[in-house]
Amino acid sequence: MAIVREFIKKELERSNAHSEVEATISFVDTDGEKFIQIDTYGSKNRAIPGKVSQSLRLSEAAYEQLKKLAEQHF
Repeated sequence: MAIVREFIKKELERSNAHSEVEATISFVDTDGEKFIQIDTYGSKNRAIPGKVSQSLRLSEAAYEQLKKLAEQHF
């Protein structure tokens, strides 16, 4: 699991298509600090279907930064 407190904008040299997966969002309060947790799950063909593949926890500052960057992009 990873905690993200800040994003660094990076331009990709090339953009390949990604496969679609399921994702969940959870709201976490740990030691008085709030996070938004996003978990992604691998494809249905995985050895253990339904197992979390990646997990990110965004701090409030990272969430606000992501919102701002997303608004600029979309």
